[in-house]
Amino acid sequence: MRAHFHRRKLHKCLVCGRFTQKYSWQEVQAFLSIIGAPLNLRPRYNVAPTTDIDVVRLNGEGQRELLRMRWGLVPGWWKKTLKEAPTSFNARSEEVATKPMFRDAWRRGRRLIVPASGFFEWTGPKSERLPHYFTAADGSPLIAFAGLYDRWRNPETGEDMLSATILTSGVSQWMNAYHNRMPVILRPEDFERWLDGSMTQEELGPAAEEALREWRVSARVNKSGEGEDDPSIIEAVEVNLL
Repeated sequence: MRAHFHRRKLHKCLVCGRFTQKYSWQEVQAFLSIIGAPLNLRPRYNVAPTTDIDVVRLNGEGQRELLRMRWGLVPGWWKKTLKEAPTSFNARSEEVATKPMFRDAWRRGRRLIVPASGFFEWTGPKSERLPHYFTAADGSPLIAFAGLYDRWRNPETGEDMLSATILTSGVSQWMNAYHNRMPVILRPEDFERWLDGSMTQEELGPAAEEALREWRVSARVNKSGEGEDDPSIIEAVEVNLL
């Protein structure tokens, strides 16, 4: 099930606008060496921006903790309301050190890992968006996205909010058949270096050619919130190659 892509015009929508988080506590704890008491994790099959997502960051003692943040980074300097904040659920890795939306988070070392089971991309024209689902080629239940976070104070309520963004990069030759960008996927040996700040911006490249597998899924996933609790939304669908 490596790929059954049939050549259609690519639809260059925003990269990694939906993904899945459908793992157990035991799986995510083993994958990311998280500390703390087990959490009751809800499987999610169509995670969309502005909802809360699971993320992993270093706590004050330098240990990895799992917590939830809003997906869609709001920088600490933002003075307007949350409703007026720009969409920032992705950050181009080439721009994180210079783009105002992300550079404070980058300079302050506010790095995190977003555990994911897979992610969606689309091909075809806007009138006929064809969703594809991508997971680890070796069958692992988890992959790890590089991300950043920031703390923002809501001027309307006075409450602090933590929010996150997923970094993206260029693509491998194989992934180029589906999109021209992809999420930055960290290897297990890079987890500590990413979180402690020693991994450089220049190292944030595309995943290896053989890292992912793909299959077509139902167009139900095109609608935000559709099938979020339904595992059938990521089942493979038949593809008409004619």
